[in-house]
Amino acid sequence: MGNKKESIVELIRSEIVDGLIGPGQKLPSIRKQSERFGCSLNTIIGVYQELEDQYLIYSRPKSGYFVVAKEALLPLLETKRIDFASAAPDSSSIPQAEFRQCMNKALELFEASIFTYADPQGLLSLRQQLIKLFQRQQVFPSPEQVFIYSGAQQALHLLAGMPFPNGKSNILVEQPTYWGMLAALKTQNQTVIGIERTHEGIDWVTLERHFQSNMIKFFYTIPRFHNPLGTSYTEKEKQRLAELAKAYDVYIVEDDYLADLETNSKADPIHAYHGASHVIYLRSFSKVLLPGLRIAAAVIPDSLIPLMQWHKHAADLSTSVLSQGFLEIYMKSGMYDHHAKQMKALYHERIRYLKEASQRLLPKECLYTVQSCGGLFATIRLSDSINIEDLIKRLENRGVDVLATDNQFLSSFRKLNLLRLSIVRTDEKAIEEGIGIIAEELNHMRFTSNPPKPFFRL
Repeated sequence: MGNKKESIVELIRSEIVDGLIGPGQKLPSIRKQSERFGCSLNTIIGVYQELEDQYLIYSRPKSGYFVVAKEALLPLLETKRIDFASAAPDSSSIPQAEFRQCMNKALELFEASIFTYADPQGLLSLRQQLIKLFQRQQVFPSPEQVFIYSGAQQALHLLAGMPFPNGKSNILVEQPTYWGMLAALKTQNQTVIGIERTHEGIDWVTLERHFQSNMIKFFYTIPRFHNPLGTSYTEKEKQRLAELAKAYDVYIVEDDYLADLETNSKADPIHAYHGASHVIYLRSFSKVLLPGLRIAAAVIPDSLIPLMQWHKHAADLSTSVLSQGFLEIYMKSGMYDHHAKQMKALYHERIRYLKEASQRLLPKECLYTVQSCGGLFATIRLSDSINIEDLIKRLENRGVDVLATDNQFLSSFRKLNLLRLSIVRTDEKAIEEGIGIIAEELNHMRFTSNPPKPFFRL
């Protein structure tokens, strides 16, 4: 009988934690529960007493049993959430002892530099170290071409506002794209044109027309592990982008923020395809290391170096010497390569499992896009009949956090009904459970809304 009671306790507890029985809601009577579970009244009385002892329910004389208020549930709910929304690394995946060791060493070695303004372009010793990293990606800059920024967002903000040698003023972006780029462009009041990118790629005829006719200063693209789609351009597509940029004197801002997670040794960046004269190659360290480190680096074409030097100096005088020193020591010691290799294996397995679970569990009319070669993000494209705000709220009530992609589209551009999923703060158990809950809610909404349009396939 004890096992029966404990299994009922666990089931009702799960219903409360998952939001199936909401805060303040009345529970079924003892008699109804005994009929539901095929047990005695005394067993249910014991179940309710145990749930009271766990502060999940309370009794009202002559009224019955009720779930406690949401505030009382918060500690429990917070420990049970499935996080498909966060893109920042989980603290458990970070070797904090190694980080502290390198930071203390940086404080010791670069102590004198803290009392002066460093080179706005970045410490020469770190730039030389970064060249070795870039070379492994088939990017071969000189130290004069490497700039270090206070995070990739600063680099995007500067590029959005500064003039370019081609004398053009309009900016072309993929739709959808990284929200931070759109925010930088909006604050700078730039004229922005969108071009649709789907899981199948980009419309090359439209892209070439923009390059030829619309005075494009630069085209911002995330060719590898796109945020939010999760897809990557092929070798031929990257080569074609480099050729078009040179032919029409359009610069490309290549945001290669997840280069460290690439498992295909032949997947070179656009910059490698004879695009050095027209490609700004940008690398972030936030996804593999720490967002709070605020370090990014870029390879700048020779034609842009004087302009970038002036704008970088005007923006912040110099990037944090301690952060630069930390990264230099971490790279020189071999810790960076080791840690990046571990993160690549970890995320690769998670994104592989996400793909498998999604194909197995999600309704077939969802167009799910993910590449098994790596990355952090994937998207679920939903029928237009699904109210995405309602879906997100229902998922939130069941302990699953996901993101809509509305802020990854220009306000003037047609938005797709997309959910973005991140695997950064998940594991196989959370992925399995979370995708299962998403599938349940989608199936529920299918039968309570208009029939979906039959244009989705896996």
